[in-house]
Amino acid sequence: MPLNRRQFIQQSSLVSAAAMFPFLAQATHKNNPVLLITSGWQDVNIGDIAHTPGLIGLLKKRLPKAKIILWKKSKSEMVETMLNHYYPDVSIIHGAVDKELVPQTEEVKRAFQEADFFLHGSGPSVVATDYLQAWHKQTQKPFGIFGVTTQTVSPALKDLLQHASFIFTRETASIEKLKEAGVQGPHIAFAPDATFVLEIHDDQKANQFIQDNKLEHRKFICVIPRLRVTPYYKIRPSGWSEERIKEVNELNDKWKEIDHAKVREAMVAWVQKTGNKIVVCPEMTYQVDIIDELLVNPLPEDVKALVVKHGYWLPDEAASLYSHAHAVLSYECHSPIIALTNGTPAFYLRQPQDTIKGQMYYDLGLKDWTFEIEETTGQQITDRLLQTVADYGAAKKSVKQSMAKVQSQYNAAFEVIKKKV
Repeated sequence: MPLNRRQFIQQSSLVSAAAMFPFLAQATHKNNPVLLITSGWQDVNIGDIAHTPGLIGLLKKRLPKAKIILWKKSKSEMVETMLNHYYPDVSIIHGAVDKELVPQTEEVKRAFQEADFFLHGSGPSVVATDYLQAWHKQTQKPFGIFGVTTQTVSPALKDLLQHASFIFTRETASIEKLKEAGVQGPHIAFAPDATFVLEIHDDQKANQFIQDNKLEHRKFICVIPRLRVTPYYKIRPSGWSEERIKEVNELNDKWKEIDHAKVREAMVAWVQKTGNKIVVCPEMTYQVDIIDELLVNPLPEDVKALVVKHGYWLPDEAASLYSHAHAVLSYECHSPIIALTNGTPAFYLRQPQDTIKGQMYYDLGLKDWTFEIEETTGQQITDRLLQTVADYGAAKKSVKQSMAKVQSQYNAAFEVIKKKV
């Protein structure tokens, strides 16, 4: 079950990776190791897309002599063109593994031979468990996990994790879940989601959007909607029963207006207080179709006149636009992270169905910017937004302090990783 606000706060103390690794085995250290990484779970969500360039950029900074091969789980010409643009020296490969855990493409087989270490990137779970199992079975070479949520641990996953060189979860709640499953030890610690170090930008597209819509630097806010349960049946319909579709739709219909009325209250207050614009934008593809219903149409006409809509995009353009925003208010988890990475105050309006990953906000000192939506009023969101108007310097200072905690956790994590790779 998702944790409530009190449980989140009770578990919010930071875990020092350095303190949890007192007895590190000597590794066969190479100056220029070959890293095989897996990431890219889906391309209909800029948060899931952002994991990959975030991790690549982080590895390039922290392990600059390493060669990186990306074994990408999903296929998307648009996303892979973006990755090739920013990281042309990173090879991108694809290929499944069969039931016997044998890679089904020659490029994956070659990567198994060439790579020294396999790293599973940030995600909502150990998404590529089968990839890790295949690597472990076929090569017996070391592997690690970086910045994942582990809300459930199957017997097969438990067995696999016991062979990992390290397991870094992206919030401390996952460490508790691992302990409950009987997976614990000095190889487990906290390292934030790799999206916290997303470095890519598409200033050209963002600046064109700013120009076309007459936006001004730090004089607009961005707002992102979300339904309680992502309607994946609209994206990948296979496997969805009519009963499950009905269940999801009924839950979403019950809460969508209640949830979004709260952020609209803040949107109205923003316009009334500042006279400045609002950009409504998606984190996932399906949200393009609900923006009008939930965020725009119910607004008063004078407020609606100052609302600008953005279509589905890639995280580099989102990062550039968010860097110009006054603040980002999002029911999704990763748009606030992209904003914070670019120095912009961000509100995470957390719905209880959005898994334990939200604990990361408390772990990094962002509880004042995290609003458990069923325990939050529109007035509370509004008050915090207007506080940023009254004292933007204090808001920016808070962002800077939390991002310093991110870097501190990465510093501790890479003390371990550099000894294992």
